[in-house]
Amino acid sequence: MTVTEKNKKLKRKRRAKWVKKLIAWVVFLALLTGAFYLFVLPDLSASAMTTYDSYTAARGTISNSMSFSGSISVVNNETMTSEAAATVRKIYVTEGEAVVTGQKLMRLSDGELFKADFDGEVNEITVAEGDEISANTSLIQIVDFTNLKVSMRVDEYSVTDLSVGEACTVTVTALDTTFDSTITHINRISSGGNSTAYYTVTAEFAGTENVLPGMQVTVTIPQDEADNVVILNRDALSFGMGNNAYVLTKNDAGEMEQVTVELGVDNDNYVEIKSGLNEGDTVYVVVESAASTASGLASLFSSLTGGTTQTTTTTTTTGMPSFNGGTMPDFANGGGNFSRGN
Repeated sequence: MTVTEKNKKLKRKRRAKWVKKLIAWVVFLALLTGAFYLFVLPDLSASAMTTYDSYTAARGTISNSMSFSGSISVVNNETMTSEAAATVRKIYVTEGEAVVTGQKLMRLSDGELFKADFDGEVNEITVAEGDEISANTSLIQIVDFTNLKVSMRVDEYSVTDLSVGEACTVTVTALDTTFDSTITHINRISSGGNSTAYYTVTAEFAGTENVLPGMQVTVTIPQDEADNVVILNRDALSFGMGNNAYVLTKNDAGEMEQVTVELGVDNDNYVEIKSGLNEGDTVYVVVESAASTASGLASLFSSLTGGTTQTTTTTTTTGMPSFNGGTMPDFANGGGNFSRGN
């Protein structure tokens, strides 16, 4: 046998061995694919469990409101000045003294007499008896610290919902004290803002001794309210075509079904249910569980490697949350007042 013939025979053997290996790999992959469909895929599907959070419809009162920040200023404030050069002849009051309308305050040597134009308090006296003063010198300041006001900047989307005479509350941040108030003026000429227009809205209220001008406040203006109605945590709602609201309930067969609900007053935390649910009904929300996918992948890994893997799936059920850091209102006695701020 020649060298050439030997080389050809060796190549044929190598080619045959390579074909056998290729066939072996194809058979192995076919068996592996069949095993996946027969044994792994059913386990993967079975591990994809659907879990639910549950919520219970209750009875209570729900309301929403708009809130704006601002600072306190006084309604009546007057600083008196001299008309001409003179000498301070007589001062009838002292700083911190309460005065009434028409009460004498100060007299100058030229006969000019200053009287209080409103009930208030002597906030500051800047001269003393015997002082020589020039024209337009500031002499005495009278301030009414009882009748106060708050000015708020309200954007163009909210100002049309407000009206003069509307009731509101003023909460002084530093004192954590709330006063009843009323909107007294809406300036319809915008001020400031780039793409959004803002308007100045004023509310007046009667303060107390420790409430001072300049303090920061929150003004809350009630809007819609529904009393003794069926309410539900807003997280329990789902929305379909046309933004129609629905909830999931269990039918007599224990299967989930969609129930359309009509919504009423909404404060972003809870919502009034006008129809579709009754007090005490339980509804459900599908929980997305990453543990289900992990369980299926673990089964696949176990089948391929011949080992065992254990996966634990935890389902969390949440009920009605606390409100404003407190406890759930007593719905059984008609309690619970929910409020929204903007």
